[in-house]
This record gives sequence, C-alpha cells and structure tokens, in this order.
Amino acid sequence: MRRRVLILGSTGSIGTQALEVIRARPERFEVVGLSASSNAALLRRQVEEFAPRYAALESGEAGSLAGLGAEVLSGPGATALLAAVPADVVLNAVVGFAGLAATVSALRAGNRLALANKESVVAGGEWVMELARKGALIPVDSEHSALFQCLEGRRREEVDGLLLTASGGPFFDLDASRLAGVGPEDALRHPTWRMGAKITVDSATMMNKGLEVIEAHHLFGVPYERIRVAVHRQSAVHGGVLFTDGSAILHAAPTDMRLPIAYALLYPERLPLARPLPFAGERWTFEEPRNDLFRCLPLAVAAGRAGGPYPAALNAANEVAVRAFLDRRIKFLQIPEIVEEVLEVVPDFGPLRDLEAVEAVDRWAREEAGRRVRARA
Repeated sequence: MRRRVLILGSTGSIGTQALEVIRARPERFEVVGLSASSNAALLRRQVEEFAPRYAALESGEAGSLAGLGAEVLSGPGATALLAAVPADVVLNAVVGFAGLAATVSALRAGNRLALANKESVVAGGEWVMELARKGALIPVDSEHSALFQCLEGRRREEVDGLLLTASGGPFFDLDASRLAGVGPEDALRHPTWRMGAKITVDSATMMNKGLEVIEAHHLFGVPYERIRVAVHRQSAVHGGVLFTDGSAILHAAPTDMRLPIAYALLYPERLPLARPLPFAGERWTFEEPRNDLFRCLPLAVAAGRAGGPYPAALNAANEVAVRAFLDRRIKFLQIPEIVEEVLEVVPDFGPLRDLEAVEAVDRWAREEAGRRVRARA
C-alpha cells in the first residue's frame, strides 16, 4: 500500500532529500501535503510535480501558489495546521525551534511522526515525550535512527548505554588560535555530510552532538551518564548500543540521509537506495571529544542535566548565536560564550507543560542572546 505522507519543511535539505526518495519510488508514496517557511518558488515547483492536496507557506507570497489545485494554508502556524491533517506519516523537517508547534500538532492528531527536528525534543523535553507515547515517533537524524535500529527487540535491562558518534566537523584538528579566525564559509565546508547551514555550523561547534545527547536521553530513556560521544571522522558508524556484558552493536551506513529518511517513512520496511559500505581497505577511528575547545557539547549536556527551562534556553541562545555568526556579526568562538552567558541567568519559569510555557522560555533566551550579540558588535 502507498504511504500517505506530509512533508513539513519540504524546501530544506531533509525535505528535498525526502522528495528524492519519493521520486525514486512513486508507487510507494502519496504526497498529501507540503510546507515551506518562505521559499514559495521552490514550493510551487514541488506542488506542481507531486500534486499534494495541501500546500502550506509560513511567510512570503501565498498567492504564488494559486491555480495549482492544492488547498493553500498560509501565514504563521500554517505548518502546524498541516501537521494535523490525517496521514500515515508526517515528516517534520522544519529547522530549529520553529518545528516544535508542528511536532505537537502531529502527535496530538495521532499521526505517526518521522522526526528530523531534534529541537522539538530538546526544548519540549518530557512534555513532548508524553505526547509521543500516545502515537508513534520514528527518529530521522542518522544517529538516532542508528540507535533506534540497534535497540529494536532489545530488553531494557540488557542495555548499559548508548554511543553517539560525531564527525568533528571541519575544525576538529585546529587549535584555539586558528579557530579564532574561521568564518562562515569555512564552517560550512563539512567534510562528510551535505546539510543545511544551521546544522552544519552546529556540527562545527559540536552543539549538534550536544543537542543529540539531550534528544537521545528523552527518546530512549537512558541517563546522561550512560550516553557516550566519540569523534569518528569517517562518519561511517552513526551510533551504537552498549550492553551490560561489555559487548556493543554498532550501526554503520553510507553518509546518505536518504537512508534514515526512507526508513522512517516506510518503517519497518527498507528501500535499496545506496551502495553498501566498502569495508575492504577501510580504516575507522574513534577519538574523545575536545570539550576544552569545543565547549558547546559540555554546555548542552549540563543544560540537559539541569532540565526545566535550560535545554530550551540553550537551543534558543544557540540559534541566535549561529545566525549572528553566519551574518558575520560575531566570531566562531563567541558562539559558546553567548550560550553560556544566557544559561547563567535563566530564571525560574515553572513547569513546562504546554506550548505557551516553552515558547516563553524561547522568547526570553532569544532576547538575552540578542543583547549579548549586540554588545559584541
């Protein structure tokens, strides 16, 4: 049977790769809806090709989608509305905190959620996971997809911990003096992955791995002290499960995001999409993270351990700092400085039990981070 699919963030890196999967196997999928933040031109071309029933545009000229035969949802909140449309699977590929409302909407509607928006779990934490228990959530990040696959069929009592691997980004071998002068064009030259700008910078700072540690804690219910991070420059091993007897199962795959995307869309089926890894002649290495220099990873883990508003504040401050770096308003090494300064002054927001409460933390942290960016300009 064809899977009815909603793709939220269809014009971004994950969204366009999801459409590549669907384009390669059109007999397996029916695209019900597509959404974009502001790229109306690309969204129009996608709607013309895949003929969904719905098209959603958060900002921009919604009139440019007229005449395509799709029902158009437009304005702030359009993507969250689309997420509640009945479908077999909703792929949330929205970038950043903006994806939280769509995650909540899809889960409340009872849709199966293929989640590529890690910020939803980081910021929403236990509240979002409570919503997820009412439906089904399949992770799309390559690392969490790896963990999900390694954990299938395992008894909780035999699992001792989790392993997340990090590429180390383009700067892992540099010292502080050389890092001080790197620019956005340098950070965006990822050695192994093809990704969007924000996540590529997060990979360079190691914040992406920090966010993934928080996400793994919530998704799989494993304490922070049992989640290990290893820098694996070859990006062949994406994650693994450590067992109580001292053994481990590792998941290895080509650096092709279409694999975890397709797995989440068709779970539990698999599609033949990539050539297998060439094991002969390969050499895989694993190193400890350089937490003294790439401080975003320990900052994220500390925020996760603190819980409450801290993960949401961490995420918001990081998004502001990364945007400022990409706009050349701050230096690379100032990203963790700004994040740490915001975390040091987080007030008590009370229980985060709904979207409004989490959004209040996000607004506060963005204002704080923005003030610190301006002070450095």
